[in-house]
This record gives sequence, C-alpha cells and structure tokens, in this order.
Amino acid sequence: MTAKRLIVFDTTLRDGEQCPGASMTSRQKLEVAKQLARLGVDVIEAGFPVISQGDFESVSEIAAQVKGPKICGLARCLPKDIEAAAEALKPAADAARIHVFLATSQIHRRFKLAKDEEEIVRIAVEGVRLAKRYVQDVEFSAEDASRTEPEFLAKIIQKVIEAGATTVNIPDTVGYAVPEEFASLIRYLFDHVQDIDKVVVSVHCHNDLGLAVANSLAAIKAGARQVEGTINGIGERAGNAALEEIIMALHTRPDAFGKIETGIQLKEILRTSRLVSRMSGLAVQRNKAVVGENAFAHAAGIHQDGILKKRETYEIIDPKIIGWEQSELPLTKHSGRAALENRLKILGFELEKEEIDNIFSQFKQIGDKKKFIYDDDLVSLVEGQISRIKETYELEYVAVTVCSGGIPMATIKLRHGEEVLVDASTGDGAVDAAMKAVDRITGQHGHLVEYEVKSVTEGKDAIGEVTVKVNFDSKKLVTAKAASTDVIEASIKAYLNAVNKALL
Repeated sequence: MTAKRLIVFDTTLRDGEQCPGASMTSRQKLEVAKQLARLGVDVIEAGFPVISQGDFESVSEIAAQVKGPKICGLARCLPKDIEAAAEALKPAADAARIHVFLATSQIHRRFKLAKDEEEIVRIAVEGVRLAKRYVQDVEFSAEDASRTEPEFLAKIIQKVIEAGATTVNIPDTVGYAVPEEFASLIRYLFDHVQDIDKVVVSVHCHNDLGLAVANSLAAIKAGARQVEGTINGIGERAGNAALEEIIMALHTRPDAFGKIETGIQLKEILRTSRLVSRMSGLAVQRNKAVVGENAFAHAAGIHQDGILKKRETYEIIDPKIIGWEQSELPLTKHSGRAALENRLKILGFELEKEEIDNIFSQFKQIGDKKKFIYDDDLVSLVEGQISRIKETYELEYVAVTVCSGGIPMATIKLRHGEEVLVDASTGDGAVDAAMKAVDRITGQHGHLVEYEVKSVTEGKDAIGEVTVKVNFDSKKLVTAKAASTDVIEASIKAYLNAVNKALL
C-alpha cells in the first residue's frame, strides 16, 4: 500500500445498524454487503457475531458470499467474543479480520470498567494475542480514544502493536473532538509510538457535534490511512462519519488533502446510498450532502442561469460521476420477464429464480394499474421480496368503510397456517381501525411510534410506500415497510410485517 492509499472501512452493517429502528434482516445485510463490494470499499464490518445468533449467521453468510473486501467481525477483548468472531469469519479465510476493542479513557476506566491502566493494557494485549491465533489481520480500537490521556493512549497502542495488531484505530467514540485537536492527537501518536509505522492508523468518528467528517479529514491530513464510517452517516445517536462525504471531499479537493487514492467506484455512490436507505428504513434528508435529493437542485434564478452557462459556477461535483442522471428506460405491463430480469441486474440485484418469479408476478399486477414502471418501483418490489420473513400471519383481505361524520371501520382476514381468521374494529381513521383489527386477531398490541407514507415515483398512479416503527411491549423498536398502489393496503401490510417480525 502506498503512502497515499486510503483504506475505506465500512461499518454500515455493524455500527450503522445500531441506530434505533434500523435493524436489517440477514438477506438485506447480504444485499448491502454485495453493493458495498461493488462500491469498492476495502473492509466490510459485517457485524458483532457474539451478540446474537442472527448476527453470527449474517457475518458468516457475508464472509462466504462476498468477495473482494476484507470481512470483519467486531469483538470485545473477551475470549467468547473473539472465538465467536473467528468462527463466523471462517468462510472468509485469508480475507478475515477480527476487530477487538477496549475502552481506554479515564471516565470509562473508572466508571464502566473499574480497572486501572495496567489491567486495561493486559486485557488489550491478551485480546489481540488471542485474535491473532485465528487470523493474521487484527484491528485494535481504543474506545473513547479522543478523551484518553495521550501518554496512556500511546502506551497501549505500542503494546497492542507488539502483540500483533495490524491496524490500530483511534475512535472519537462520543463525537467529542474538534478537527485540529483530533489531528494533533494523531500526530502525537506518530511521534510517540515507536512501531506505529509498522501498522495502519485508522480513525472512527461520531457525529454528536456534527464534526465526524471534518475530524476524519483532519486525521487523514495528519497521516491516518484508514477511515471508518457508514453510508449516509447512519449510526448510534447522531450517527457516524458519512463515507460518501469523505470520499467526495478527497476527490474534489486534492489540493487540500493531497492526492489520496481510494479504491472507490464513484458511480456506485448514489446507488449504494439509496440501497442502504431502503434496507435500513432510514430516509436520507433532502439537503444531505452528495446524496440528498436537493444536493444538485438549483431553485434561485441566478444559480439556474449560471448552471446553464457553465455547470461549475454553482456545482463543485459533477452529479454524473456519482450516479445521478443515469439513463432510465421505464418498463410497461407488456415488458417480458427477460426485460425485467435484465433491469434488475443493471440495478445491482442478484436474485434467485423463485424471487424473480414472485417479483414478476407483482410487476404484472402493478402494470395493470399504472402506465410506466420505473426503477424506484422495481427497487421497492425487490426490497419487499428480500426483506420477507417467515409470515406467521398473511393478509388475505382488507375492507374499510369511511364516511364523512361517521366512524371508520375495517374488516381484516388473515391466514395463520391452515386457519383463516376474520375480525373487525373501529378506529380514529381507516388505517387505525385496520391495525386494531390486526391486533384483535394476532393478540399483539403494538404502539405505533412512527408512520410515514411516501410516493416511490411521481404521478397519481405512483406506488405508495409505507414505513412504520412499532414498539411491542417495550421491546426493541421494530421497523417494517410495504408498498402498494393502495396506501391503506400498504399500511396494513407494513404493520403486519412488523407484527411478524416481533413474533420472530
């Protein structure tokens, strides 16, 4: 690796998924991982194998099926964590990386771990040595590094390098740092850790003060050669550093950062952003840098005039290079299976024959209701297919009655195995009445925390997509979505999907 080569470490599937309500199924994670490989990231942190069987299986499946990037599993400096990560990563063989972490700041040592400095160093060294028995590529993270005394941080980094770490990560875990301060810390480590030139120095910044990208870029200027982040900046609390922003900052301003090279395929940026948004259920804000809908929209007359005369007057990034303005040929109900399958491949989906059969059937149904079927319509159908879980209850029929001044009423018919169940309920509106009828049948009483309806494409005949976030008995927040040309039907399918997830 040259001194100007930056390793891009994507943690969308681990740190990004820790965002409340962003949980993805194993199949959704696999599709995201495949797209991250097409994007050209160097490392995919696929999950935290010890925390659940689902996470373990997801990491293992990604390790087996995704080729190109290193596949990484997170572990605390505990034998059970490291052993679980090693087992899950076996299919990746030489492309496996175990990422161990341990808190190092004074506040964490005192209040969370109740351990002194020497004990922290010992645990870190033992964790790295154990991970090294299983894989050659071991990363160590000093959790809350930005609030750790620089002298102690340098000491523990030196010890884990001696123990066999190949990458040392300096996280701004709670988003406390400011750019010059964070860059100064990186420079301090380069000056005070004897063997630091033997490893890759990485940074992992959070966005609590809105400085995650700025801190990451400052650290890169100071010599860091791995940057960690997520697509769209999703993650715990205020999120992580947005990788697409870091990548485009480096690409657009080589004069400021030097000619830093990455393996990123820029044309895949927008496609990756949209896939992550749909799979996670987290919408991208319209004014989000690089990938937001307004990122290249110009409303002011002066700006529009300038753009028409020369794009660079008001655009510092050519939208085409990151995937905007890609040509799209809409399909119709007369389009055949081959045309549909080809379009799905262009959109980046690798699907099984049975899945394509199911999507084609839905494609024909929608084609009878609307003139054109656009890429976003297809992506919505694919998402519905790959996010399907074992359906404890299936929707067979829904009827709603709404009249001005009257009380809305809904009748629902669900299939539960061989049994068909029917019930009805009133509510504050048609959707509320239908959800209450579902509750009566299933015995699950969800608290609707968030309800969002949006049009997938433009026009009166557009598919409506409904996203719900539901809390069942104060358990983990469940996110689910569904799409249909009928918004009420989409609402009930989304809610029923949440119920089925809760039951699993």
